[in-house]
Amino acid sequence: MAESTGTEERGIRFTLEEIAGAVGDFGTIFPILLGVAIVCPDVNVSHFFLFVAAWFIITGLYYRLPIPIEPMKAIGAVVIAEGLCAGEIVASGIIVGVLFLAIGLVGGMAWLEGRIPRSVIRGVQAGLALLLLRTSLGYIVADPLVAVLAIAVIVAFFIASQRTRIPDISALLVLIIGLVAGIVVQGMPPFRLMPLPELIIPALPDFIAGTWDLVLPQIPLTIANAILATSLLTYDLFPKKGVDPDRLSRTIGAMNLVSTPLGGFPMCHGAGGLAAMYRFGARTGGANIIAGLFILIFAVAFAPPEVLTLIPFGVFGGLLVFVALELGKHSAKTESYLVTGVIAVLTLVVGLTVAFIVGMVLAYALERWGKVGAPRS
Repeated sequence: MAESTGTEERGIRFTLEEIAGAVGDFGTIFPILLGVAIVCPDVNVSHFFLFVAAWFIITGLYYRLPIPIEPMKAIGAVVIAEGLCAGEIVASGIIVGVLFLAIGLVGGMAWLEGRIPRSVIRGVQAGLALLLLRTSLGYIVADPLVAVLAIAVIVAFFIASQRTRIPDISALLVLIIGLVAGIVVQGMPPFRLMPLPELIIPALPDFIAGTWDLVLPQIPLTIANAILATSLLTYDLFPKKGVDPDRLSRTIGAMNLVSTPLGGFPMCHGAGGLAAMYRFGARTGGANIIAGLFILIFAVAFAPPEVLTLIPFGVFGGLLVFVALELGKHSAKTESYLVTGVIAVLTLVVGLTVAFIVGMVLAYALERWGKVGAPRS
């Protein structure tokens, strides 16, 4: 985690450092959105990118800090693993939008903070990691040569970014290489304007399935990582401009209520994304605006659905491996390996929602019996 310099950055700037920081979190954004688009032919990935771009810019102007916009990982992982439809995705976004807007308006984050054991949150992260690994292996087996090349590029950039201030743009580079290779083999796709977003009204079964399959596993991750951990990190990095957790909850609620009914993917903030952007030089909302403009280019580029078919499956396999490893790394920071391990295994066997419920019961039972100490987040 980056440390505060003790000085406050003010205003919105557009410098080389802000540009480098702008792409610091792209490794999370692209694999999940493109993975969802591959398994769900009834979604429009250009609209995913469009709304992520719009909210990057809006958030940069509103907070004037590099507050990242990320696809919701639990929802993305389950959709990719299970191939759920657009109706369930939209329904889940509406539900989380209403929920987190309401929580933020009544100041409920402090109350929720102590109710979900950290070992349960780590278990959800571990379960998501296993789901993504299982999916990525299917892509890797289908296209092993490209997958190995993609992984090699990602590893090289990861090592370089750890030892130098070179930003980790591996996800962006791997995607561009994949697109170029696809164009060479298949030819240039036809140019099409991005279709205007249309209102999507989910059916009642979509709301039921979206709540059970997607919303329940996402809630603890959003509370812990997207809101509480992100808020804490803003105070670490920008002591005089830190962002209150209920304020973050309100923006998460607003952007999902506005975007998902028009075809956007459920979105949140993220402490890891903030740390990545800060590490590579982002200090103001200028980095957000730059990131939004970059992603808007992808929204236009991916308007023809044929573009997705250009990217080799091995590219998706390589990218998803590292999203899974990132989640798995954080899941190891748990107070109870028993709770976390049970949730991870049950996620593969019976699904994430059942695993979450069982994990909550087990964590509270162990706490009651005195076998683990105060596992609150």
